[in-house]
Amino acid sequence: MKKEFRSGCPISSALDVVGDKWSLLIIRDMLIKHKKTFKEISDSDERIAPSILSARLKLLESYNLISKTKIPENKKENIYLLTEKGIRLTPIIIEFSLWGDANMREFNKINDIEGLNSDKSYVIQTVQESYNCMLLNL
Repeated sequence: MKKEFRSGCPISSALDVVGDKWSLLIIRDMLIKHKKTFKEISDSDERIAPSILSARLKLLESYNLISKTKIPENKKENIYLLTEKGIRLTPIIIEFSLWGDANMREFNKINDIEGLNSDKSYVIQTVQESYNCMLLNL
């Protein structure tokens, strides 16, 4: 389920994959909230429609940002996990969070995120380590 790229620009290419309304939110939920199943991801506050979620998961998988596998205890249910390429989006997720926190409060009631305003590199490292630890415990 790959799509055409608009140009060879690295920014444009990245936006062609993760620049839609939903992809970074799906990655956020997987990375920070450790959501792994279709149901867990679809239960996010933003209420993504199942058809859109299915399409985005297939797109993210086609670009190796996530992988799909079966739960060992339940061969009927899929789990979705970020690949190393997906985990490397952590700095972007953190930057978007910082920008939204600093610039969107006058327009929307923004949730406070504990620790977000710590040293940025520490926050990125902590999020990545937490996700990798979750992976090891699967």
